[in-house]
Amino acid sequence: MVGKNDIYSAMSARSESKRIVIVAYDGVQALDITGPSSVFARANDFVPQAYEIVHASPNGGQVKSQCGIVMSELVCLDEVEPAVDTILVAGGSEDALRAVIFDSNLLDWLKMRAPKTRRAGSVCTGAFILAACGLLDNRRAVTHWASCARLAQLWPSIKVDANAIYMRDGHIFTSAGVTAAIDAALALVEEDLGRAVAAQIAKSMVLFLRRSGGQSQYSNALAAQSKASDKFADLINWISDNLREDLSIPVLARQASMSERNFMRKFQREINMTPAAYVRSARLEAACDWLENTSWPIKRIAALAGFGSADSLERAIRKRFDTTPSALRHAFGAT
Repeated sequence: MVGKNDIYSAMSARSESKRIVIVAYDGVQALDITGPSSVFARANDFVPQAYEIVHASPNGGQVKSQCGIVMSELVCLDEVEPAVDTILVAGGSEDALRAVIFDSNLLDWLKMRAPKTRRAGSVCTGAFILAACGLLDNRRAVTHWASCARLAQLWPSIKVDANAIYMRDGHIFTSAGVTAAIDAALALVEEDLGRAVAAQIAKSMVLFLRRSGGQSQYSNALAAQSKASDKFADLINWISDNLREDLSIPVLARQASMSERNFMRKFQREINMTPAAYVRSARLEAACDWLENTSWPIKRIAALAGFGSADSLERAIRKRFDTTPSALRHAFGAT
């Protein structure tokens, strides 16, 4: 829980309300607006007047979101008051992005205002708007996983990380698809008001406090299942249920009712990694999930995930993340 001392400390850390401008437009993704807005509004419940939330659009008035929800009483960008702490640009459909980039004053407004703010960022495909006005030049950035290749193709100077949930480069931050904006907003609140306040917001919204900005946007199992035939999709589920068992090539081939040679060839063609590499990634993903979301001993997690020993798990985590199981749990654990 957040105690009185935590709230007093957070209140004393701020001298005045921080103005957060969240930018919408016709065809915007509604969750890109409501998700971060809910986090900042909830912060105000714990630390009164911590944030002034301004919903704006190129022309003010109302816009119709991609799902049909109409947002009204938006502030015109040109009427936004000068003292802005954070700008957040939402994502939208391809047609909406094209229209707002070429047929509105948003880019000019961002070029003028973003350099003067403490933080500026995007949600999901809002990264294309930041890129179009040069704010992502020579920076690390992320967008929705399905659009990362396109972002990198259109702006080669951007260092696109397709795996990240959110990231920050200097005063510019970007986040992946829709719900990742909530993770990013929680990280911003934690930066402003402290971990205790962010943790209480997450609890009240039934969220984990933080998914690592470096975590994958989607699980290896989900990514593999989206590519796999029914036979291999069933095998992927079986692997997830049997991580502590022998998952050698002969065992997996028998489970798939295939010869070893045919199994290895078809698995790699469908999943885009060898069976051994997939098993390693599945075990590591499960171990990281348990480290972050349980208080189980590391030795137990290593056994359940099929690593055999805590030392083997530590070597795998150090190789992949350059950290230790204990450090990962401390940084990103929900308990």
